Amino acid sequence: MKITSIEAIHLRAEDPLIELFDGSYDDCVLVVHTDSGLIGIGETESMAPAIQAIVRGPSAHNHARSLSAILVGADPSDPVELWNRMYESTDYVGRRGLIMHAIGGVDLALWDLKGKIEGKPVHELLGGAKRDRLPAYGTIYPMAQTPAAVKEQVATGKAKNLRNFKFAADPWWLDDISHTGRLLTAAREQAGPEAKIIIDAALSYRTAKEGLKLIPIFREVGIWFLEAPLPLDDVEGHLEMSQHGLPTGVGDLGLTHVREFIEMMDYGGASICQPDISQVGGFTGIRQIAAAAYSRGKRVITHGYKTNIEIAANLHFLAAQPNVEPLEFSLSHSPLRWQTTNEHFQVEEDGCVRVSQTPGLGVTLNPETIERYRFGN
Repeated sequence: MKITSIEAIHLRAEDPLIELFDGSYDDCVLVVHTDSGLIGIGETESMAPAIQAIVRGPSAHNHARSLSAILVGADPSDPVELWNRMYESTDYVGRRGLIMHAIGGVDLALWDLKGKIEGKPVHELLGGAKRDRLPAYGTIYPMAQTPAAVKEQVATGKAKNLRNFKFAADPWWLDDISHTGRLLTAAREQAGPEAKIIIDAALSYRTAKEGLKLIPIFREVGIWFLEAPLPLDDVEGHLEMSQHGLPTGVGDLGLTHVREFIEMMDYGGASICQPDISQVGGFTGIRQIAAAAYSRGKRVITHGYKTNIEIAANLHFLAAQPNVEPLEFSLSHSPLRWQTTNEHFQVEEDGCVRVSQTPGLGVTLNPETIERYRFGN
């Protein structure tokens, strides 16, 4: 079997809140085609036109090649070997950032394809599932601005059987801290005392001095951990934020390489790695991060705010890990979130999501959605 082509499909839905930090309305789906007719699918959290350029070329020289030039004609049966080829053949322009995003989306597709070739779910290829269901938490963004509306948001999530929640912050949280406290208290009241609540700072404040103003409220409400507390270049600020009683998680807002996660664990006080599997080189890249985290006694909780393709990938990865960690379950209103695949993941009555047992990722593309939301060519 040989790879015959790689598609990078830009999907885009109208975003009524385009000024906000919500990537669920824009997506880049990767499709690896073979001469057997089997395909593998993936996606990446990135800027789709840039990913298309990286995938389609043309190559500049032998260390700045397009991913198509590297992979077309290759045997797809060994994703790790192909990952190394992609990484080494783009190192002049890559090693971090956009190249890793592109490699990540393609790597997901290659593991999906390998699973289909062998008739096995991806988690079996990763060493075998330790569990067949994962607890989920619902991500709510943007947060409403009245206590009643916040309670309604949480109630909507609970109606989907979700028991734990994450709220992504906005800069206005610092405008009136007492009001922000009332909103978070409303969330806690509606979610219940046993619920885990995560705060994703999402770059809503720029310095540790600003961020620390909210720590007393987070403690009072009983926040589980604080995600993305500061811009990722501020390693010292992360260390400062980590010293005030709340675990900190890092990674989803721009870390793309295992060495970057090591720096944040060793020097930035991070206790939780939160890689976006599509941004860090797919399954092959995230396994390197997991190994580094576990050797340091740290946790790995994946980020996921795209479609059911990424949810499927995260389920397979988390199912194969030694410890039970929660699945991010986006509650975005984007049609891409819910309609990109034919399959739908349901949160069961106990708040868990079942891991697919079908070959590959266990999801297939919905052709109507692809046609309707395809952007450009």
